[in-house]
Amino acid sequence: MTGIALIGCGFVADYYALTLKNHPELRLCGVFDILQERQAAFARFWSARAYDSLEALLADPSVEIVVNLTPPETHAEINRAALQAGKHVYCEKPLAMTMDDAQAVVELAKTRGLVIAGAPANALSSARAHCAALIRSGAIGAPRLAYAEMEDGPVFRGNWRSWKSRSGAPWPGAHEFSIGCTLEHAGYAASWLVSLFGAVERVTAFSALAFPNKGPGTEGLSLGHDFSVGCMAFRSGLSARLTSGLGAPRDRSLTVVGEEGILVVRDLWDEFSAVQLEPFGRRPFWPRLVDRLEHELQRKLGFRLTAGRIMPYARRKLVLPAYPSRIDFARGVAVQAAAIREGRTPFFSGRTALHLTDIALSLHNGLNDHAPLPPAQTALVGDQG
Repeated sequence: MTGIALIGCGFVADYYALTLKNHPELRLCGVFDILQERQAAFARFWSARAYDSLEALLADPSVEIVVNLTPPETHAEINRAALQAGKHVYCEKPLAMTMDDAQAVVELAKTRGLVIAGAPANALSSARAHCAALIRSGAIGAPRLAYAEMEDGPVFRGNWRSWKSRSGAPWPGAHEFSIGCTLEHAGYAASWLVSLFGAVERVTAFSALAFPNKGPGTEGLSLGHDFSVGCMAFRSGLSARLTSGLGAPRDRSLTVVGEEGILVVRDLWDEFSAVQLEPFGRRPFWPRLVDRLEHELQRKLGFRLTAGRIMPYARRKLVLPAYPSRIDFARGVAVQAAAIREGRTPFFSGRTALHLTDIALSLHNGLNDHAPLPPAQTALVGDQG
């Protein structure tokens, strides 16, 4: 059994605590948060130990992996402190807010013989494994294009100030609007893309603040961008577009176009998302019927069908958060722990975590023709979940 400790008891921490139930090989030693009231509420709700200080957590010999769930601005500082204390680290995205800091923590982990791995864990899902198996089977031929959507919808027009986690932590909407949509969401799609298609060779991106008035609760905030789009060229020959936003209707899909067909993942945030396959020239009945009606009526109908037919796959019994975050958040920590025990390097760690951070920061900053640092591995082999 591997002992872990959580630093940060905010909204996302409840997702980790909940999904720890899927991984009995992990033992929660305790938690720490700089806000004592929030730490106390979380520890009480989850029956967890509350450390008196960060130093006490880092000094606990039963803690092997520190799970860094603090805001992105403090990721580098907490990662360094944990590594210097001799702990392995699992960090929420990104590893740091600058590439210099991210490279420094990855190098520190290497120097000390420790593993630093990065979220998100949705690319370890059953849906991703199923999608990878279909691609490897040649069902769509050689993949040539990918379209990834990370649109969250206009949440700033909703009642976001009343949203709370299970233990009572408020959803950090003001912080998300301030830091921008890309660092919060692009990693969910980028991790899928890199795990399926390998290293990104070049990124060209654009970002903007499309909605400068976010309404009540955001007065006086320095707002980050709420729209970004990036085009990525992969060394494998695939080209991809990744869009992140806080305005367009919610859409977390992935469409992969190969030389012989199309594969669609409906929801990258769903452990068991529907995966649909459409070989070229073999459209299912309903899409063909809609095409025929539109042709006869000479107008576009007011709905769109997802391409292909659903490809079924086995579903394990798991404890998952409710919609829309149906992700086994703790799986990333479990995969890291298993790799450490077995003397392996987990895929989403070290140079690969750095590669994903580089991609996210380049999208966030709207860089043009940027060449990310290469990962240690070129693609995720098999089902790591």
